[in-house]
Amino acid sequence: MAQSLTSSVLKVGRSDGPLVDLPINPDWILEGTPHARLSEWAESPDGTTSHWTWDCTAGRFRWYYDVDESIVIVEGSVSIQLGDEAPVELAVGDAAYFPAGHWVTWQVGEYVRKQAVVRVPVPRGFRYAVNGIGRRTHRLR
Repeated sequence: MAQSLTSSVLKVGRSDGPLVDLPINPDWILEGTPHARLSEWAESPDGTTSHWTWDCTAGRFRWYYDVDESIVIVEGSVSIQLGDEAPVELAVGDAAYFPAGHWVTWQVGEYVRKQAVVRVPVPRGFRYAVNGIGRRTHRLR
């Protein structure tokens, strides 16, 4: 279960933590029978950012990002494609960013495991207010 990050640093190895089944929406599967699992291992105190481990077996599927997500591949590899753009291969150590509001096609050859940071997008008007408060707080330190 997710832990709230306050004053401690949480470390997660690439194979730490039990993963639970996360069935991929059958309407999104294009080929094969991919089996996905995940584990949330931390969440920011304000609830806008969370940290996950996710893995998946072979298959091809589309995935809709309703939140911003940054990933690092820690095992295996995957080919990803956004719209009509050329596919991009991601292997161990590679990172990628998916902004909210996009469909991405994933082609997993055998297996892939990633660490992910998921962030709920903040509307532009709120962003300015949050940035202003952050700058004032930083100056007070």
